[in-house]
Amino acid sequence: MYFKKSDYNIALIPLLAITLTISFSSLSAEAFHFEKLHSFGKNPGQLTASYLLPKNKTNVTALVVLLHGCVQNGEQLANKSGFSELAQYYGFALLLPQQSADNNVKTCFNWYSDEDNVKSAGESLSLINMILTLKKQTLATEVYIAGLSAGGAMTSAMLVNYPDIFTAGAVVAGIPFPCADGLIKAISCMRSGPSQNALELAKLAEKQNSKLTHWPKLLVVTGREDKVVNPKNSNRLALQWSEIMQAKIHQVEVTKFYKKNSWTDAKGDLQVELINIDHIGHGISVNPTVKRGGVEAPFLLKASISTAKYIVRFWGLVK
Repeated sequence: MYFKKSDYNIALIPLLAITLTISFSSLSAEAFHFEKLHSFGKNPGQLTASYLLPKNKTNVTALVVLLHGCVQNGEQLANKSGFSELAQYYGFALLLPQQSADNNVKTCFNWYSDEDNVKSAGESLSLINMILTLKKQTLATEVYIAGLSAGGAMTSAMLVNYPDIFTAGAVVAGIPFPCADGLIKAISCMRSGPSQNALELAKLAEKQNSKLTHWPKLLVVTGREDKVVNPKNSNRLALQWSEIMQAKIHQVEVTKFYKKNSWTDAKGDLQVELINIDHIGHGISVNPTVKRGGVEAPFLLKASISTAKYIVRFWGLVK
């Protein structure tokens, strides 16, 4: 995760130099043709977006929003992670918001900026406007959101700011919201995790949505060896959401590849899941050996789990 252009010369930035800056372009994956979303109302965050519709455009019931990480292009992330193929195969629409270097020197969503991560302002407002526009255009009845790294941190913010809009979410190598309201706290969150405990984070989210009766279910995924975003963030996020959902730990599954914790509500329905994947660092896991499992690239890390496939299965989009 990198910071806003105006923050880039601050002396603390070298802490983030370990993040890779290699382009996706040299690695192969099936490419899809994306349409540009030209008009979606107010755009204070000055973001752009593209989208992909399944070939059967008359039967789109779900819209999936994918937020890229730093130094990433949303369309390339969708293609290489497997999301594009999954959208075509399972028949959901895919919305790909795109950050620009004018807003952030490394094209990260400004997840830590209180100008952009609060409800009805900045990038947050731009994102919700493009989401609602494409939802109306496709007649989708359900909206899902996933994000990687800085996109994962912004996904956390969107789920707290607009929980009534989303059916479910997924945060990969991300950070809970609210964790940071500026550069110094952002670096602290990345390095050490949130200063608040899970209950405090839950109460902050609930205070903002005091009359809400429905919260979206959440999948959280992290690499155990992530040196860019401390895995404590993912663990704290899952616990925050389990508090919000009043869910209890149901199952702990440990294999030689990962550890999975699952929380269910009083009815026994799965609401929160946390996967810690062994032997990978900062990025989203792919499994090139399975169909629609993604391909290796910078920040797309080979593992036993294809995170994109797991996400759509957790959300219930697999027919």
